[in-house]
Amino acid sequence: MSITNKYTVESIKKNETYDWLLNKHYLKRIPSISYCFGLYSNNLNGVITFGSSANYHFNDGSCIFENYKVYTVELNRLCVDDGLKRNVLSYFVSQSLKKLPKPCCVFSYADPNQNHHGYIYQATNWIYTGRSTGKTRYTFENGSTFDLNRFDSSKGKVVKKEKMKPTHRYLYFHGTKKQKKQMYKTLKMKLYDYPKGQNERYDSSYKPTTQIKLF
Repeated sequence: MSITNKYTVESIKKNETYDWLLNKHYLKRIPSISYCFGLYSNNLNGVITFGSSANYHFNDGSCIFENYKVYTVELNRLCVDDGLKRNVLSYFVSQSLKKLPKPCCVFSYADPNQNHHGYIYQATNWIYTGRSTGKTRYTFENGSTFDLNRFDSSKGKVVKKEKMKPTHRYLYFHGTKKQKKQMYKTLKMKLYDYPKGQNERYDSSYKPTTQIKLF
C-alpha cells in the first residue's frame, strides 16, 4: 500500500497535540502554536506544530532577509509514533508545509544535544544556514525544559542546568517560483553543506491516548 493510500495529513485542534507534546516529546512543554496538523492512518500517528519564535528578529524576518517582508513561522514540534519509516516522516512534513499560507519562510532547528542533525529537513529540501548561538538548558521540577540565554525565575525551581551545543538551523521557502526566488535573492544568511552524523532517538516510548479519525 502506498503512503498516500495509507496516510492522510489534516488540520487538528491545538488541544489534540497536548498529550503528545507534554508526555512524548523530550521538551515536555507546549510551544506557541499557530498551525497544527495530524498524521492519520485511522488513528492519530503523529503531530506537527508551527508557531512564532521567542526571537522576534525571526518573527519579522529582519535577521533572515534584507529589505524583504514575508510571513515567518517556526516548525517547533514534530512528534510521531515510534517505528514510522523515514519516507512517512518526509511525507508528513512535506504535506504539512503545503497547508501553510503563501508566501512564508519556515525555520526550524535540529538539536545536536539529542544527536539530531536534521535529516528530515534534508530529505524535504530545506536549506541549511549553520548553527545558532548556544544556550543554557534549564530543567524544572515539572519536567519541562527551556533553552535560555539567561535564567527566568518565574518558570519555577531548577533541578538541572547544562550548557548546550548550538543547534542546527534550517529554512524552507514556501510560495510561488517568483516568491521563492525573491526570498533567495534577499537572504542575509550564508548557506552551508548539510551536517552529517549518527542520529539517535530520545526515549519516546510513551503512548498518547488513541485518537480515531472520524468520518
